[in-house]
Amino acid sequence: MPQTVLTLSTHGQGLYEFTAEAQAFIRSSGVDEGLLTLFVRHTSCSLLIQENADPDVKRDLTEFLRRLVPPSTDPSMRWIVHTMEGPDDMPAHIKAALMQVSLGIPVASGRLVLGTWQGIYLFEHRDSHHWREVVLHLSG
Repeated sequence: MPQTVLTLSTHGQGLYEFTAEAQAFIRSSGVDEGLLTLFVRHTSCSLLIQENADPDVKRDLTEFLRRLVPPSTDPSMRWIVHTMEGPDDMPAHIKAALMQVSLGIPVASGRLVLGTWQGIYLFEHRDSHHWREVVLHLSG
């Protein structure tokens, strides 16, 4: 069963699409039918399948989560205790706890079975640059 680790570079909060990289992994595996499992190896980002046609969707989702879980410097978040790694850290953990860290996507005829406007994203919840690892495992 093929497996690989993708390393993605992020530069602040937002969605980073890696659909093409996942599809390239499937193509190189030679597996025609199966299930692609993706797992992110971090506690302050998450995975998401979302629209990849209109960039406003990415902007709006990022803004929604920022409003839902603001930085720990926001007066509404004064209850937060874990602040050693900065005002974005604990809110990033909360966002990751609300979202998925693992996805399963069917593969048919050597291709991801995604909808027309669907893409695979890493959702970065931290403000600064990070290198994120996503494990891709293809079972056929």
